[in-house]
Amino acid sequence: MEDVKSTGEEINTEESGACKENATKKEKKSSKNANKDLLDRIAALEAEIKEKDDKYLRMAAEYDNFRRRSREEKSAAYENAMADTVTEILPIIDNLERAVQFGGEGAVKEGLDMIMKSVEAVFAKLGVEAVGRVGEKFDPNLHNAVMHDEDESLGENEIVEVYQKGYKKGNKIIRFAMVKTVN
Repeated sequence: MEDVKSTGEEINTEESGACKENATKKEKKSSKNANKDLLDRIAALEAEIKEKDDKYLRMAAEYDNFRRRSREEKSAAYENAMADTVTEILPIIDNLERAVQFGGEGAVKEGLDMIMKSVEAVFAKLGVEAVGRVGEKFDPNLHNAVMHDEDESLGENEIVEVYQKGYKKGNKIIRFAMVKTVN
């Protein structure tokens, strides 16, 4: 009987080893599944982080563009308001220039000259400059040629008369100069 017992014990030990082996296989399988689940979760989180980073970078770029556009619009609004104001004042200045030109002598002419100098000083302070002087080369971006003559003694596309001064602020033309050109 002892033999039987020992054989039975051997069988039980073998069965228990097989059970342990099956349990170990199941544990390995479940740990592989758990590892796979964790790796899938990590991949999903990395993809989400990448998506959030991309959204953040796009939002930062949009904000920079918004600030730049706002700055440009503010500058343009100032320039346009300045040009509109100067445009409204120009007829007064034109009349003063005509008065200086035909003002005669004495105190009246001297007073008109002083007014014109103060206007020029204000324009200089505002950054507004006159364009279109006799002797300049004609530039269609600054001048409007209303008359043209031929005179071989003068240069090509030279301004010989200014009927109305033009004005500009920076690159913005407030009013084109009305001029007479030659050749």
